Amino acid sequence: MLRLLVAVCALLASIGTGLSDQPQEIKIGYLREAPSRIRISLIDVPAGNDGLAGAQLAIEDDNTTGRFLNQHYTLIEKLLAEGEDPVTAMNALADQGASFIVTSLDADRLLKVADAGQARGVTLLNASALDERLREQDCRANVIHVAPTRSMLADGLAQYLVWKKWTKWMLLTGSHPNDVLFAEALRHAATRFGAKIVEQREFKDTGGARRTDSGVAEIQRQMPVVTQGAPEHDVLIAADESEVFAGYLPYRTWDARPVAGSAGLVPTTWNAAFDQWGAVQLQNRFTKQFQRPMTAQDMQVWTAVRMIGEAAVRSGSGDSGKMLAYIKSPDFSVAAFKGQKLTVRDWNLQLRQPILLFDGRNTVSVSPQEGFLHQSSALDTLGLDRPETKCKLK
Repeated sequence: MLRLLVAVCALLASIGTGLSDQPQEIKIGYLREAPSRIRISLIDVPAGNDGLAGAQLAIEDDNTTGRFLNQHYTLIEKLLAEGEDPVTAMNALADQGASFIVTSLDADRLLKVADAGQARGVTLLNASALDERLREQDCRANVIHVAPTRSMLADGLAQYLVWKKWTKWMLLTGSHPNDVLFAEALRHAATRFGAKIVEQREFKDTGGARRTDSGVAEIQRQMPVVTQGAPEHDVLIAADESEVFAGYLPYRTWDARPVAGSAGLVPTTWNAAFDQWGAVQLQNRFTKQFQRPMTAQDMQVWTAVRMIGEAAVRSGSGDSGKMLAYIKSPDFSVAAFKGQKLTVRDWNLQLRQPILLFDGRNTVSVSPQEGFLHQSSALDTLGLDRPETKCKLK
């Protein structure tokens, strides 16, 4: 406790914040849609408060610091009902005083909310949508991206596989649009880091019920056939964001090969086993409060809410304009138990962050890998770099 008080006093001295009698009220909105509960494994079905729990813990953390600075943070949450207009929901949060709104929305809804929010002076923090176009041709100056892109995930995985010298890949892609987008990111990563895709195949989603008496037998017959006759390869990469087939691949492939991508070795921003750089204390606090493990979605929302709190503290102001200017400035950083401070790319407002590689029980590695160099930040070896961007912030 003494160390905390000393740290807070030093912080007050560094930012020169004068305390007033009335607490400075900072309202943070959280606009989300219910997560899909369709998963191959019952273990992976998300909780109803997936993401929301991360926001609630982050608000507590913001208020821990805010208490010393005479700031008070309030979370205003809105869950979209089926068919509800997200713009109307955003306006309702703005009417309640939330000028920063964290979102867990798909790309199309996020863009609608972003365009409508510009007139209201609302800044969005995207904690869910992975789509590259949101950071490229469809980028917006009032959207900061905390969720990684598919290319960041693919690059994090590719660096490790290349480091292992597993450079011959077979790529098995699902038939849904998001599967195709992830496959594109994986192909780009292979080219970027010197791997070779020896063959690509498509797994078409034809529907059907796997949870039947004959389901396991059907899977056991089907998965080897899907991968039969492939050229020599080191690893099977699955692009299956839609959760149709990838979870059935490990231990069922024709050749004895490791699986990575959407199953097996999975790139992510967080997992329940991660315990480096003090992460175990965050994991323990989360589990104690919510009686479940912390997910990547929880962590992305937690980080977004903490970024807002950090901006208010470091700028010494609750003014949304000053806070946003600080987040976009080169002075901004946020600590998120990743071994280094996370910063924002000024060309597309994407948060730089390491990518964890998770095997379902343990964190196997953390990218960027040693030896992958960059002239400004090793984190910029993950995802599209400044020379590649199509973003023109407006």
